[in-house]
Amino acid sequence: MADKELHIVVFPWLAFGHNVPFLELAKLIAQKGHKISFISTPKNINRLPKLPENLKPWLHLIEFPLPHVEELPENAENTLDTPPHLVPYLFKAYDGLEEPLTEFLEKSTPDWVICDFAPHWLPPLSSKLGIPCIFFSCFAACASSFGLELFKGKKSMESAEAKLLHDGYKRTQVGQSYQPKEVNRFFETLKGAQVFATRSCMEIEGEFVKSLESLSGKLVIPIGLLPASPEDSNDHNWYTILNWLDKWEKGSVIYVAFGTEVKLSDEDFTEISVALELSGFPFFWALKNRNTSGGSVESQDWIENESKRGMIWRTWAPQSRILAHKSVGAFLTHCGWNSVIEGLQVGCLLVMLPFQYDQWSNAKFMEEKKVGVKVHRNEHDSKFTRASVAKALTSVMSEEEGKYLRKEAQEMSKIVGDKQLQLKYVNEFVDYMKNNSSAPPVASILVHSQLSLSFTAAGLCSLTLFIAWALADEDRSSYFLTHRVRSLFIDVYEGAANEGGRGPSIWDTFTHKYPEDRSNEDVAVDSYHSYKKLDNEVEGNTFQNSDFDEV
Repeated sequence: MADKELHIVVFPWLAFGHNVPFLELAKLIAQKGHKISFISTPKNINRLPKLPENLKPWLHLIEFPLPHVEELPENAENTLDTPPHLVPYLFKAYDGLEEPLTEFLEKSTPDWVICDFAPHWLPPLSSKLGIPCIFFSCFAACASSFGLELFKGKKSMESAEAKLLHDGYKRTQVGQSYQPKEVNRFFETLKGAQVFATRSCMEIEGEFVKSLESLSGKLVIPIGLLPASPEDSNDHNWYTILNWLDKWEKGSVIYVAFGTEVKLSDEDFTEISVALELSGFPFFWALKNRNTSGGSVESQDWIENESKRGMIWRTWAPQSRILAHKSVGAFLTHCGWNSVIEGLQVGCLLVMLPFQYDQWSNAKFMEEKKVGVKVHRNEHDSKFTRASVAKALTSVMSEEEGKYLRKEAQEMSKIVGDKQLQLKYVNEFVDYMKNNSSAPPVASILVHSQLSLSFTAAGLCSLTLFIAWALADEDRSSYFLTHRVRSLFIDVYEGAANEGGRGPSIWDTFTHKYPEDRSNEDVAVDSYHSYKKLDNEVEGNTFQNSDFDEV
């Protein structure tokens, strides 16, 4: 099993902020000699960074044409191309990829499928085909944990939001970021997957990784932070940027960028522009046209033409290289997880101005980690002002607070920027897939059911009867004797707690109290002991099919 070459299908959502971490994960897996089929639409594939030549034999970029949906703009294949109010139609088109993806899976028979939050139909499809499925959340574990808690119920939602909103973030600003249909996709996809992989590491988000396990009922595997690969050093744009950055003193420049999804209102743009001038520090603003509404032409012309210390960069900018430059002292960011990782990778202080989705919880968590400051928003309308932005910038660039925060950011960079540590997580993830590939049909059914079931004693007894029947009826040597299925038994009997996680586990209730006597009429106990006997025989290579017929 150790030398087995895997074939893994990777299927991200149609957003640049999702494509990048999915591709980074795919490249790291391919580097270990496993075949990757990275599937997306032609325009999304063309937007990806160039693949290193040595990975091309292993990493295959496969284009599926996006089905036509009348309401979508022409050539729209990504959230970058789609106005927010039309994104539901992008989901509709994305769902149209189910048929070609089904044909591909049937013909290629991969060992695993790794999918994003959007294709809620994919886990049951892969289960039907006997292919295990991993749900990969490219968000921080804190954001996923918050989302799971937020939508469990009204009481939980109120308690979760209270943690996030006590500093003035209005409920509607956070709550409306999460569209019900999108959240439902997240839950449906997670429910059907066998494994929950998260873009995180225990050294930074250990408490949230554990929280995800209890909230989701899934095996949660942190796969590291997947910092982006270095950009092309031969890019002519970089030399222009480098010449500008080299003019300034060490740690004196503010780098400004709000990602690919945030669209600033005219008011927001004006307040940020004036705040940058008020701060008195040089700044480099990676401002793409899609980041602004285009209405505030006078403000944009003024800051581009009249600012003596600012550089407005209108095309793609090599963000990680800019952040690593010695002149950059702070990063004014929307707090998307990609940007947070790139900033902390080089120990750059964060000035956090979140607008939507996971950005709120990321900012709150980073503030608690003391690696930056949040821009204050008014309690009554959640708006920020030029004064609040300028104050946040000044506090990290010139006040005593900034020295302490900078030290903390440098300490965190030792974790985020530790390539060997982050690679260790990917290696462990790959080892898991190698040891648990080729899931049997029955096991797929059991795992698929795990999130939906309430693990009461009665539920476990029913499940055990089904397992016992399956063991007696199926070809056990090919279906059940894998590490994955043995792990499933252990998870069910030793780790499953009763209703809602309250009270002692089933293991404590049954198997610790009762021996294997086949007279107490507790099928959970007897089947557990029988299974342990089977597992020992498998490990000792002494298993014979007839040995387990009594169950």
